[in-house]
Order: sequence, then C-alpha cells, then structure tokens
Amino acid sequence: MAEKTLPLSSSLRALRLQREWLEWADRRQAAAQQCRNHRCPPSSRARLTRLRRSCLDPAVYNALFSGDLQQVQALFQDEDAANMIVETVSNQLAWSAEQGFWVLTPKTKQTLPLTIAAARGYTDCARHLILQGAELDARVGGRAALHEACAGAQSDCVRLLLTFGAKVNVLSEEGSTPLHLCTAPESLQCAKLLLEAGAMVNLVAGDSEVTPLHVAASRGLEEHVALYLEQGANVGLRTIQGETALNAACAGAEGPGSCQKYQAVVCQLLKAGADARAAGRKRHTPLHNACANGCGGLAELLLHHGACAGVRNGAGHTPMDCVLQAVQDNPNWEPEVLFAALLDYGAQPVCPEMLKHCANFPRALEVLLNAYPCVPSCDTWVEAVHPELWQEHEAFYSSAQNMVNQPRRLQHLARLAVRAQLGCRCRQAAACLPLPPLVRDYLLLRVEGRIQ
Repeated sequence: MAEKTLPLSSSLRALRLQREWLEWADRRQAAAQQCRNHRCPPSSRARLTRLRRSCLDPAVYNALFSGDLQQVQALFQDEDAANMIVETVSNQLAWSAEQGFWVLTPKTKQTLPLTIAAARGYTDCARHLILQGAELDARVGGRAALHEACAGAQSDCVRLLLTFGAKVNVLSEEGSTPLHLCTAPESLQCAKLLLEAGAMVNLVAGDSEVTPLHVAASRGLEEHVALYLEQGANVGLRTIQGETALNAACAGAEGPGSCQKYQAVVCQLLKAGADARAAGRKRHTPLHNACANGCGGLAELLLHHGACAGVRNGAGHTPMDCVLQAVQDNPNWEPEVLFAALLDYGAQPVCPEMLKHCANFPRALEVLLNAYPCVPSCDTWVEAVHPELWQEHEAFYSSAQNMVNQPRRLQHLARLAVRAQLGCRCRQAAACLPLPPLVRDYLLLRVEGRIQ
C-alpha cells in the first residue's frame, strides 16, 4: 500500500522559508566580503545600471512560462542568468494612417525571469531565481516582480518576495505601487500582506494621483475598501481630476446590473465621512455619475446623505438630465426609480421637450407626467413611441393623451401641494408621517398604469 504524504503545515513552510532566506542572506554577505577583499566594492548604482544579457532562446521561454522548475534550475544557475532580459513579441492592433484601417503590428516587450514567475504564481521557480541572485525590485518592462504578483493575485509569490526583502512601496514606471495593482477580488490577501509589510495606503500614483482606495472603489471591491479604511485611508483625497473615491465608485457602477455590487462600497465610504456633494473639476458629482449609469439604489443613498438633486455640472446638466441622456442606452433598466427619487428630493420637473427620451418607458413617463399640475402637450413624445409598445400599454398612453391640457383631479393637485411644501424632504417626511400605506405611496408618485 502506497504511503500517503502529508502536506506541510503553515509553520513548517514558514520555517523552511526563513531557513532559505538566511542561507540566501549568508551567501550575499559572503559575496560582498569577497568583493571587498578584492578591492572592487559593488555600488548599488553600478548594480542597477549593469549590462544585462538578452535572451531569445525558446527553451527559456518554455521553462519560464510553463513553470517547469527542473528546466528553470538547469537554465538559471548564476546571477547573470537570473537577471537576463527576456523579450516577448505579441501582435497588437494599431491604426495605420497609410492604409486607413487597423492592422496587427508586432510589439516587443522586455521583462525578467523573476517577473514572469511571480506574475504566474510559480513560487518554486521564483524562489530559485531569488536564491540565484535575481534582483527583487528591478523594473525592466515598467514593473517589478511584486507589481506583477499583485496584478495576478498571486499571494504566495507576494509573501515570498516580501520575505526576501522586496520593497513594498516600489514604484512602477507609471508611478503605481503594488497596492495600486490589487484590482481583483482574489487579490485581497495580497493587499493584506502588503499592508502588514508597511505599504502606504494613501500613497498616490504618479501623475494621476490615484490612491489604492480610488482603485478599489472604482472596481466595487467591498473587502478591499473596508481593509483600506481600517488602515487609515483618507476618503477626502482627490485625483488630478478632482475626483474622490466616492466619485470613482459611482462612476465605476456601469449599469443597473452592477448597482448592488457598488452599494456596499458607497455605504462604507459615506459612513467613513465621504462628502456626497464632492464634485470633480468639471463639477460632476457622485450623483451625476450614479444617474448617468442608471443606478437608482446608489442615487437614493447619495440623496439620503445630502446630495443635491438639482445641482448642475460644468456642462449645465442636472442629475435628471443625466438620466434622460442615458435612458436610451439601457433598455432593460427601471428609470422610474431614479426619476421618483430625484423628484422626492427636490428636483424640478423636466422640460416637456425632454419627455421624448423616455417615451418608450411608460412607467418612467408616468412618474414624470405626474410631476406637472397639468399634462403638457404630447406632441413632443407621442410619435417616438414604438407601435408595439403603444399596443401593449394602450391604457396608459391613451389616458396620457386624453389628459393633455385638461384639469387634473383635486387629489393630484393636493398631492403636488403637499410635495411642494415638503420640498427636498418629501421622501424622509413621508416615512415619518402617520399615513396609510396607499396614501404614502400615492404621495411618492406610485405608478398606477394610467393618468387621471
């Protein structure tokens, strides 16, 4: 009967890694002493600027990109080999002005063996390369091995690199730290390891001045955001465009389908003190972004925390305008939720000429028409309705058409009077008033399927 091999415990793995690091450190110390004895002290500048060998051998590519440890051990047996430049060629689409169309153009990229191994999670190969003298923080190709390990969510390689002394805040050529490249849900452990090793959570990236919190918020990474806030991330920091992390989160929630994913992130940022009214350089607020992306849940959160429903951006557009502009691009969402929320928090009724943008959304059109004391002319939107949709919702469209410039019911006028009195507090006040549920829903522009 074959004997079963038990997996190493985490303690044994840690001890083995510590022993290897000590052996590696001893070898480095001995090499440094030997250089001093021969009166040729190695300066750090000379080490960084030394000539590197380039490699085009297919055997090297196969070994590195497949993670073949035996081949890597056979091919990389000294410091020069471990730091050789590996060139890769890939075809990328590029615009050809002469030919007038996109063409496949070969592009050469340079990198290092350790960077390749770290990016793919080949921990044993990476360990061998380090022990042979691979430079931990070299940035051939723009990024160090630690950057690539984080970008690939390879937490074991991140732990290995940090254990051997990789700089936790090393900058890429673009000015990003490894923490900036923790962009996937699976990279949470990488982020934890970096922060434990001293990563600076508020360090900005190059010219963009983006922080790790901006990156996590823009991708809806709830656990990353919670981790960064716990470590002291500043919710008020702005990018070069004046955007806060809250702006980034609302801009990243592209479409109603991703709204729920981002709501938890927005809740955390608001709870941590993020300003719901903070606008970027073009005066585009988080509410503008949420409305442009059709995210009713995010819009309600922002409005509840003080966002202004009628504020205009640099182009003169209100959040309501953003919804009207985006409604055509999202046929499967529910714009009536956004319209009702904005109107409940003080937004003004839209210009009648704009009704044509939501003519094929009968529920949304009903909410907007009920914001007027008298139904305006339908000439601006009736011709935009698809015939099959008119047939399906004939009761609503016919009722709207019949009520043009006709007196509305006293009940509707009373509703508008109460809403005008409550103003931007309509949604909150309705929840506090001792009203029957049907009356409360009517006050908040409940959809009934017809105009009366």
